[in-house]
Amino acid sequence: MIPFTAAFVEREYNNRAACPDHPHWFAEYARRSALAYADLDVRRDLRYGPGERETLDLFLPRGRPRGTFVFLHGGYWRALDKADFGFVAGPLVAAGIAVANVNYDLCPAVGVADIVEECARATAWVSRDGERHGADASRVVVGGHSAGGHLAAMMVCTDWAARGLSVPPFHAAVSVSGVHDLTPLPLFSFNADLRLDEAGARALSPVLLPVTVVVPLLVAAGAAETGEFVRQARLMWEAWPMHRPAGAAAPLIVPGRHHFSIVADFADPGSELTRATLALFD
Repeated sequence: MIPFTAAFVEREYNNRAACPDHPHWFAEYARRSALAYADLDVRRDLRYGPGERETLDLFLPRGRPRGTFVFLHGGYWRALDKADFGFVAGPLVAAGIAVANVNYDLCPAVGVADIVEECARATAWVSRDGERHGADASRVVVGGHSAGGHLAAMMVCTDWAARGLSVPPFHAAVSVSGVHDLTPLPLFSFNADLRLDEAGARALSPVLLPVTVVVPLLVAAGAAETGEFVRQARLMWEAWPMHRPAGAAAPLIVPGRHHFSIVADFADPGSELTRATLALFD
């Protein structure tokens, strides 16, 4: 175990400080997302739960979709919005996949555990109600980036039977640059909003929880991310060997990509990340 100090955690987990070009990528997200919302068939602000931000945007392909990708955005559970990530839909919709782009309430108004519950409601909504809005509930992949990668992994640890579902509402998952072990985060400056103590961090760490759903899990990160984010990807890969996608020998560590550029690969139909995600629908 790495002997964590507050200085180490701040250096390794503060991605905006680690990536000085992050304003460029936020501008790119906005530009690409505006194009997606203007050009694609989208049902906006469909409500899946009672919380103020419990809505999703459903992007639909032409004709009947052959699956649905549930996307959970990042922002350290405390920032950003589904509208910032509409660009994720483009290549997937072109390949016949509907995309449910999910919003959730943010810390400190709610806690991380509350956000996990909201994402479970969103995923269950796609399974239960998605088809009447044009989605395909028979082939669902839940995925996300950064905090959203954590949330996607938490769906694999969710007791779906306790939520009235006889089968899990998805058949595969994707975690891109996810935080899978939250125990360093009580030392992070952002914890002023997250409000995690050691016990709470452990209870919300997928690598420390029992698995309830055995499905393929695509784990990805950028090779140019901080050492901790690459470690988090490898930690998840080693912790859940039963979830490795068929033919995958290692987590997908993408050369030349850092924390903010890797998620933009979803906008490229030829990227390794997009191709590996689409393979989960086959």
